[in-house]
Formats: sequence, structure tokens, C-alpha cells
Amino acid sequence: MTTEAGAHEDRGAAWAFSETYLVEDATLLRARERGVELGAPTVGTATGSLLQVVAGALQARAVVEIGTGSGVVSLWLLRGMAPDGVLTTIDPDVAHHRAAKTAFAEEGVEPHRTRTISRPATDVLPRLADAAYDLVVVTAEPHTLAAYVDAAVRLLRPGGVLAMVDSLLAGRVVDPTWRDHETAAVRRVLWALREDARLAPAMVPVGDGVLLAVRRHDA
Repeated sequence: MTTEAGAHEDRGAAWAFSETYLVEDATLLRARERGVELGAPTVGTATGSLLQVVAGALQARAVVEIGTGSGVVSLWLLRGMAPDGVLTTIDPDVAHHRAAKTAFAEEGVEPHRTRTISRPATDVLPRLADAAYDLVVVTAEPHTLAAYVDAAVRLLRPGGVLAMVDSLLAGRVVDPTWRDHETAAVRRVLWALREDARLAPAMVPVGDGVLLAVRRHDA
């Protein structure tokens, strides 16, 4: 029988293995380096590859990304999407989009496959069509998370998937000693998604946590 201490050690080893299971290529590494230079958030390899798998399983042709950063997540998504798929990526920081466009050029992504919008997501999301997207990926500050997730559910077609990145805040969400406003805000969103009759959610403990939720066909 595994002891509690041993189980924690096993989980730590499993997390480390998941992050090193795949090796990022030069294009992803350069995008990651630009993110560090800009102070833009990036995801680990395990999270990126999970998003690629989801996009591939959906054969996604219409994807929305909220929070472009330096294009690391964008690259993973584009690699999983259908060859004719279009990624709409939203970020108010023009420098982030410049970095992402550099990554797209290095990747050889055809220009018509990406739509970069340098405006706040709160301005953009109401203009996007209802039930028109296969996948919506949310990387956002906790104080804006609830509004973005609510909009994301509206955008999803039946069978479409919401992916909420950094949903465990590096373990803070599951630690009851963390009672700050940011952690509480993320917890509220997670509980709301769990109770949302339109969705079938699952928490995937890779990276800093990825909440996946599929839009039900009967909702």
C-alpha cells in the first residue's frame, strides 16, 4: 500500500514526467523566450500538448484564444487544428501580438489562419457569433475570469470545448489556507462551471491545472 507521503512524491514525479515527456522544438522555445522577455504568461509543455490533443480530437476549425501572450498556446492550438482552421486570438497588448506573429511566421502559418485582435476581450467577445466555435481557450486574470468564461460558453457549439488554463493557480485553489481575492475568484468560477447544466466539466491536473468542459448537445 502506498503511504500518503509516498503518494505525494508519486504525484510530484508524475507532474515532472508529464512536463518533460515531450520536448519542445526551436519555434516553441523561441516563443517561450520572447514571453519571458515580455513578462507574458506561458504554459508548460504538458498543458500545451493537451490543448493540441483537444484541438485535434475536435478537428477544430474555429478556435478563440483569450490571452495571446507570446504565442506559445497559439502554436500548440494551430498544430492540432484542422488545416483550414482559423484561430482568433485576443489580447490588448500590441507587443504580445507582435511576438505571436513572429512565432507564426517562424512556424510557416498562412496569414489567413490567424486573426489577432489587439483589444480587451470584454469589447471583442460580445461581437463574436453564438454557438460558432469548436474550442475556446481562456487564459485570464482571476478578476476577469467569470465574465470571460460566461462569454466562452455562449460561443461554443454543442460538443464544443471550453479550456480554462491555470485553473488551479499552482495549487492555491486546493489549499484552504489561501483565502485571497484571486484564489477565491477562481474557486467561484470552478464551482459555477461544475453546477452549469449546459456543461460536462473535468479537471485535468497538468501544469497549473486545466479545466475542460464540453457544451452538452441537449443544453
